[in-house]
Amino acid sequence: MKTQSLFDTPDDTLFPVGQRPDLRVGFVLIEQFTLTPVAGFVDSLRFAADKSFDSRQIFCQWDWMTVSGQPVTASCGLPIAPTRLLDPEVEYDYVVLAGGLLSGVLNPAPQLLDYIHRLHERKVPIIALCASYFTLGLAGLLKGRRCAVHFTVRDKFAAMFPDTRIVVDKSYVEDDGLFTCPGGTAFDLAAEIISRHCGKRRAQKGLEYLLVDDEEVEHRVGNSETAAVHVYEDPLVQRAIDHMKVNLERHCTLKDLASQLGSNERQLHRAFMLNADLPPAQYWRKLRLQHARKLLSDTSLHVTQIAYATGFSDASHFIQQFRKQYGETPSLFRKLRHKAERLM
Repeated sequence: MKTQSLFDTPDDTLFPVGQRPDLRVGFVLIEQFTLTPVAGFVDSLRFAADKSFDSRQIFCQWDWMTVSGQPVTASCGLPIAPTRLLDPEVEYDYVVLAGGLLSGVLNPAPQLLDYIHRLHERKVPIIALCASYFTLGLAGLLKGRRCAVHFTVRDKFAAMFPDTRIVVDKSYVEDDGLFTCPGGTAFDLAAEIISRHCGKRRAQKGLEYLLVDDEEVEHRVGNSETAAVHVYEDPLVQRAIDHMKVNLERHCTLKDLASQLGSNERQLHRAFMLNADLPPAQYWRKLRLQHARKLLSDTSLHVTQIAYATGFSDASHFIQQFRKQYGETPSLFRKLRHKAERLM
C-alpha cells in the first residue's frame, strides 16, 4: 500500500470537477506563534469553505507551512506539523505570517525573508498575525506604512522601526497589500477577507457559528464593499479610491474624476502608478469586478443587471473583463458554485 507523504497535494476530491477555490491561503507558522488568532482565522475560512458544516475545503483552501519544513510549537506548547513545503512559486491569494513570542519573530531565517520579498514582488497580499509585523519590519516592508501594533511592544517596535506609522487602536490595518493584526481572535480580519472573495453570506456564516456577538456581525461584514481597501500615503490616491468605491455603477471618465478631485488626468495617473502600481482606470475596473463577483455570489441578479450595476457599458464587455480577471465567465462562476452547493 502506498504511504502518503506529509507534503502530498491535498485530496482532489475535496474540489468538484472544474471548481476553483474562491480563496486560497497559505499559513507560515513561526516558532512560538500565538495559537488564538491563527485558530480564529482558519476556523472562519473553514465555515466559509463549505455550505454545510463538514469542513470540506471547497470554496476556500489553505496550507500549513514552516520555514524548516519541520513541525513548530505554538507558544501554548501545541506542536503543529506543516502540510506543504515553503515554496514562493505556489499561488495563494494571501499568505499569513503567524508570529507570537518575540524570540521567534526577531530572528527570521534568511529563507523566510527571501520568501517574503518574493511574495511582495509578485504583489501577493501578506497578513502578519500577532508579532510577525516585526518580521515584516526586518524585511524592510514597513517603511512609511501604517502598522497595527500591540500596545505592550509599541516602544520596542518604535525604536526598531522609527519610519513606520504605528496604530494601536485598531484590530487590524491594511496598507497597500500588507495587513497587520496585533492579536485577538482575528475574526474581523478574516470576515473582511472572506467577504471580499466569497461574499457576505459566507463571512457571516462563520461569525454566527463561532458565536461572535450577533449585534456585531452586520457591523463587521455588512459594509465591506464600500470600505477602503487600501490606505495610501498620497491623499489624492486615497480620495480617488474612496470616490471609486461609492460610484461603481457610474459611467465616469478619468478626466471627470480628476476634475472632481481638483486634479488632472496626468497627475492622477502618476500618483496611482507611484502608489498603487496600477493606472487609475485599471484599478477602478478591478474594484468593479470584485463587486460583481460578490453580486454573483450573493444575489440572483441577471448577468446583464450586474454588468450595469458595476459600471460596464454592456454585458459582453463585462463578461470579457470578468473572464480575463478570473479565468471563467460570470455564468460559469455562478453555475459551478450553485452546483457545488447542491452537492453538499
